[in-house]
Amino acid sequence: QPHELVTPGEEVNGWGNPMDLFDEPFPDVSTYEDFHTIDWLREKSRDTDRHRKIASRSKESFWEFTKSLLDAWSGWVVMLLIGLLSGTLAGVIDLAVDWMTDLKEGVCLSALWYSHEQCCWTSNETTFDDRDKCPQWQTWSELMTGHAEGAGAYVLNYFLYVLWALFFAFLAVSLVRVFAPYACGSGIPEIKTILSGFIIRGYLGKWTLLIKTVTLVLAVSSGLSLGKEGPLVHVACCCGNLFSSLFSKYSKNEGKRREVLSAAAAAGVSVAFGAPIGGVLFSLEEVSYYFPLKTLWRSFFAALVAAFTLRSINPFGNNRLVLFYVEYHTPWYMAELVPFILLGVFGGVWGALFIRANIAWCRRRKTTRLGRYPVLEVIAVTAITAVVAFPNPYTRRSTSQLISELFNDCGPLDSSRLCDYVNDPNMTRPVDDIPDRPAGPGVYTAIWQLALALIFKIVVTIFTFGIKVPSGLFIPSMQMAYHHHDWIIFKKWCRPGADCVTPGLYAMVGAAACLGGVTRMTVSLVVIMFELTGGLEYIVPLMAAAVTSKWVGDAFGREGIYEAHIQLNGYPFLDTKDEFTHRTLAADVMHPRRGEPPLAVLTQDGTTVEDVEELIKETDYNGFPVVVSRKSERLIGFVQRRDLTLAIKNARQKQEGVVSNSVVYFTEEMPLLPPSCPQPLKLRCILNLSPFTVTDHTPMETVVDIFRKLGLRQCLVTRSGRLLGIITKKDVLRHMAQMMNQDPDSIMFN
Repeated sequence: QPHELVTPGEEVNGWGNPMDLFDEPFPDVSTYEDFHTIDWLREKSRDTDRHRKIASRSKESFWEFTKSLLDAWSGWVVMLLIGLLSGTLAGVIDLAVDWMTDLKEGVCLSALWYSHEQCCWTSNETTFDDRDKCPQWQTWSELMTGHAEGAGAYVLNYFLYVLWALFFAFLAVSLVRVFAPYACGSGIPEIKTILSGFIIRGYLGKWTLLIKTVTLVLAVSSGLSLGKEGPLVHVACCCGNLFSSLFSKYSKNEGKRREVLSAAAAAGVSVAFGAPIGGVLFSLEEVSYYFPLKTLWRSFFAALVAAFTLRSINPFGNNRLVLFYVEYHTPWYMAELVPFILLGVFGGVWGALFIRANIAWCRRRKTTRLGRYPVLEVIAVTAITAVVAFPNPYTRRSTSQLISELFNDCGPLDSSRLCDYVNDPNMTRPVDDIPDRPAGPGVYTAIWQLALALIFKIVVTIFTFGIKVPSGLFIPSMQMAYHHHDWIIFKKWCRPGADCVTPGLYAMVGAAACLGGVTRMTVSLVVIMFELTGGLEYIVPLMAAAVTSKWVGDAFGREGIYEAHIQLNGYPFLDTKDEFTHRTLAADVMHPRRGEPPLAVLTQDGTTVEDVEELIKETDYNGFPVVVSRKSERLIGFVQRRDLTLAIKNARQKQEGVVSNSVVYFTEEMPLLPPSCPQPLKLRCILNLSPFTVTDHTPMETVVDIFRKLGLRQCLVTRSGRLLGIITKKDVLRHMAQMMNQDPDSIMFN
């Protein structure tokens, strides 16, 4: 029959296949609008149908069999490409940050593109005591006035340091504002929301990737209290989105695309910290919403390729994936668990205070005139940071270099002030026996400078995270670390001549505690830390600190910094970690309620094309329930707004006789119509015959669990097969906000 648009038997898994409606499908078919949520069940069903078709066709010919093999391998190819590109970009970012950070202080005359360290590597004039000084590297005062020392040289270097910092920050914020507004921040809250099924068009686009990469280098080089590690996850996810669009398997299925993005997030952490396993666990624990076993393997492969690529580039020149790789050889003692747990307590308290202070400042930025001047804010924060940071050597240098110095253990060849122990030639012990030597003046100077650096970083990071430049939180959080030297109380259990306390270990545990307090990570954090530093035997201290910081942090507030920013921005994110304990029912949440207009529905055989078009024009709902009749209200299925629009548009263009008063049928069989009637339109093929339903007495605790675990967009409420109402994801989020005494209208949805 001419009105039959689809052959019988095409309804698979309760879903019709909208693609079969069109000989030449519209490019937008089965995609979603911006700021809408995807339907995970529908996407999974469509992918199952696609697999079934490929499997049946593969037996027809050798060419179809080859196509099925290519389809099966496309996932691994995408992972390979993501790993290669994210590893390369991370290497380029690391090299560029090193060079531009040093550019604020001076320039290498032998090769302008060399950083300070690279410049002096090949020099023959360096001495052990002044290993960072060589004639090839000149500070700006030496280059301009010929004087390296003195008040004039110091002031000139100070002025140019601040000037370079302001220039880098201004360039970064200008590029973000003009070309890619989505490139600001760390990106992890938005990626968590996207991976939960939300659509934010352009957030993972090509422009965002390009601008984020460039401005990340500028922002970190400006000396602001931020890290490049968080934004590298966003960069890797942009790479994932870029390569997903090359394969129809991922570009046409939003659910499959999110599997790729989960793996890309793992690759991002892998290159950020040189921690491939930690990256996979980070993706699983922190950012992913749906993480099947297949995604686990592919994440592992992507993280491996990314780490291998970065290792091949060798940006730090130490044949390691990170700048601060250390190897400790001293054991830790049971009594040290007490200070480790105290570090965990400090990390938890710091995390809770930071989250509250940062969210309060960000909320103030959003609701006051301050938010209208993002460029001015960045310039002001950069100016204050640079002016205060320059006099203190521990705040002047780059964040990664500082962590490297704090993590490293003292040896006889160290020139750091932290290793300035008294070297008495009359000592009977060997020269390299550091532990029993008394601390020299350099150690005490370093301790109070570090204390000042700690206070400064605590304050300035609160105002820096959230400004309109790419800003990560991993490294600033890790800097909030204690530094201990040998204390007398530890001598009782030490062997003579052994290093009782490893200061670098305390820095490492303190870093993990603070990072755990801010992000509330546990398993992935411990694995990242031991991969980062190579301190495999210190897993127990790290675990003790991480768990303690999480417990203490959770006592002040359940959410970590990323969840807090998701809530602040009003993203529709159903956190799997939250528990719903209120005793409400589906009837309390569904629409329509008493006094509200009735539900917008379609009938199976009594609606004209004009009626459907009018309903679509007057409402903005994502879909409509289909009932037998308005009188019985017995539910048949659910039809998506977008499929309905495209089906009618296509029918009007390609089918003769379909006019405004043509009747739309959702039934299996159509009645015989007299010749005078206009051509009917059968749309049963786009009808979901198995929409998810609950009864009006279903507890909301169960409904919330269903929405979380199945990734639903909406759920219909029935009683004895009769349609009563509908619950959308927006309704669930608003109800949860109301139950927690929050503003239900803060949810930005559809």
